[in-house]
Amino acid sequence: MARVKGAMMTRKRRKSVLKAAKGYWGAKSKHFKMAKQAVLKSGNYAFAGRKQKKRDMRSLWITRISAQAKVCGMNYSTLMHGLKLAGIELNRKMLAEIAVADKEAFAAICEKAKAAL
Repeated sequence: MARVKGAMMTRKRRKSVLKAAKGYWGAKSKHFKMAKQAVLKSGNYAFAGRKQKKRDMRSLWITRISAQAKVCGMNYSTLMHGLKLAGIELNRKMLAEIAVADKEAFAAICEKAKAAL
C-alpha cells in the first residue's frame, strides 16, 4: 500500500486560514501561525458582535419610542403598560418604525394606551 503524505491537506488548511486573514495588518495576514491566532480571535469577536448587535438595536428602538412618547406626554414605561392593557401587540421594532416614519399614527397609539390606563 502506498504511503499517504499530508502535503495537500496541509496546504489546503493553511490556504483557507490565510484567505480568512486577508486584509489583517502586518504579519497576521502573511504568517500562518499568527494568522491562525488572529482568525480564531476574530471569530470570537464576530460571535460576540452578533449578540451585541441585537442588544444595541433593542436599545435604539426603546430610545426612539421613549423620545416620541415624551412628545405625546407619556414616558416609555407607562406607554408600554398602556399598550399591554389596551391589547395592542406591537413589538418594539415596529413601534420605533412608526414613531420615526408616521408621528400621527404613533400619537393615535399613545391615545389608545392612555385610554386603557
